Amino acid sequence: MPVATKSAAVPPAAPGGRVSPSVKSGEGVQPFSRVAERLIADFRGIADESSARMRRRPTREIAGLVEALLVKHQIGRPSAEQTIRDHWPEIVGPANATYAHAAQIDPRGRLAVLVTHAVVRNELFMHRQMIVDRIRALPGCDTVRSLLLRAG
Repeated sequence: MPVATKSAAVPPAAPGGRVSPSVKSGEGVQPFSRVAERLIADFRGIADESSARMRRRPTREIAGLVEALLVKHQIGRPSAEQTIRDHWPEIVGPANATYAHAAQIDPRGRLAVLVTHAVVRNELFMHRQMIVDRIRALPGCDTVRSLLLRAG
């Protein structure tokens, strides 16, 4: 006499004959572990196409990724460094601006200034507080705390 058993629904096969990497549960989709997928692939005689070092991550919209990169690298947005470079001749004077260039602001709030002439470096050093006050008056440049004068 045949025994009646309940058969579980077999998950649909993905293109190429692979078993779908997820099982539907009552709450949502939960992926198999990598060990379970390898075991199933070996049992069914299907080659495992994923590398051992590959990490599975959920897919994300490309628009969100691009926007995150634009914000991170300040592409298309005004930066404090560019504002300082645009106003540099008014900040230090046109004569000093030809020998000194604002490079970047470090995380501590120091503005690195590359100076090619020793006399100009000394003059900027003597007026550094006035220069910092002028820079902080510019929009978006209130993070600058001090000057770091370098030969360059």
